[in-house]
Amino acid sequence: MSTPLDGLLDLLDLERIEQDIFRGLSRSAVVPRVFGGQVAAQALVAAGRTVPEDRTAHSLHAYFLRMGDPGAPIVYTVDRIRDGRSFTTRRVVAVQHGQPIFHLSASFQTYEEGLEHQAEMPSAPDPETLPTAAEILPRDLDPEVAQRLLEARAAVDLRYAEAPPWSTAGQPREPRSQVWFRTNGKLDGAIDEPLLHVCLATYVSDMTLLDSVLLAHGRGGWAVGDVVGASLDHAMWFHRPFRADEWLLYDQESPSASGGRGLGQARIYTQDGRLAITVIQEGVVRVPRL
Repeated sequence: MSTPLDGLLDLLDLERIEQDIFRGLSRSAVVPRVFGGQVAAQALVAAGRTVPEDRTAHSLHAYFLRMGDPGAPIVYTVDRIRDGRSFTTRRVVAVQHGQPIFHLSASFQTYEEGLEHQAEMPSAPDPETLPTAAEILPRDLDPEVAQRLLEARAAVDLRYAEAPPWSTAGQPREPRSQVWFRTNGKLDGAIDEPLLHVCLATYVSDMTLLDSVLLAHGRGGWAVGDVVGASLDHAMWFHRPFRADEWLLYDQESPSASGGRGLGQARIYTQDGRLAITVIQEGVVRVPRL
């Protein structure tokens, strides 16, 4: 029987239509546009499929240019910018209806030994003690909205360490947020490769990063309609190996909001305390005009 995770893996299994050209499909999101994390993950898949297997992704930098149409395929064109001794660079443009909707640059590196240090993992509750999305969403949101969110995130087990923004709308809080996440199912067999884990983490990274912006202003967010917004740009650095099907702590904060934009920055840790990923994202965050 197919699972939501199978559906997500199918989305990430792009069709190769030319040597460096790929085609991907979309699925419905909470809002009537393509989910940004999906486009970023698919673009990274496209880039990774043109890179030697011994080189793993260590960073990506991306811009969201236009809203994606979930009813139309997305074509990803890969430009082989550089193949060096240690590093490989790729540029990917995602196109729909003849126009670019997303641009990504990604860098890959062969493994090498080097200096080691990292920021210490912050304290966080055990993810197994936290309520699931299926337990908190119907309790806090309109049933129709809750169902759309549950369907959109069904492939991921995502658990908030504290109340999500929509639960405390109207009550400004410290601009910090923690969630634990992992895929709703194990990855094994031929698909269990480092690139897939990196792409799945990229997919999830766009789900909650701007929550901390909302918390600072007591806004409930997209789920309750007291702000409108969209991702503008997204950057990730992959420091150490990790598995997307094991618990990862997404420790997020917002250092600034101004000019109709909000900035989120975060670190993602494995459950045993290794710093796996750093993420920074800026998005449009606007209060609707009455």
